[in-house]
Amino acid sequence: MDMQKMIREMQKMQSQMKKTQENLQSQNFSAEAGGGAVKVTLNGNGILTNLKISPSVLDPNDAEALEDLLMAAINEVITKKDNAFQESVGSITNGLKIPGLM
Repeated sequence: MDMQKMIREMQKMQSQMKKTQENLQSQNFSAEAGGGAVKVTLNGNGILTNLKISPSVLDPNDAEALEDLLMAAINEVITKKDNAFQESVGSITNGLKIPGLM
């Protein structure tokens, strides 16, 4: 393979990765648990930006149920964000596994 061509392809991929990263960072990802009793939102940097808890799940005698709902919603939104990243990067790298990216 022509070395110059390979360098150009890598530069193109690098530019696409930067655009993709900027795009993902500007997105918000939301998830809910308990039929909407708990709603969470993460930004593209993985920072929790919003958390809503329905008063119906605020039972002082059952904190464990609320904890379970929070964990479920947070884990789901993290998975959504990670999947969006994997999908975007995969479309650029054509499925090539690059250490540190995937």
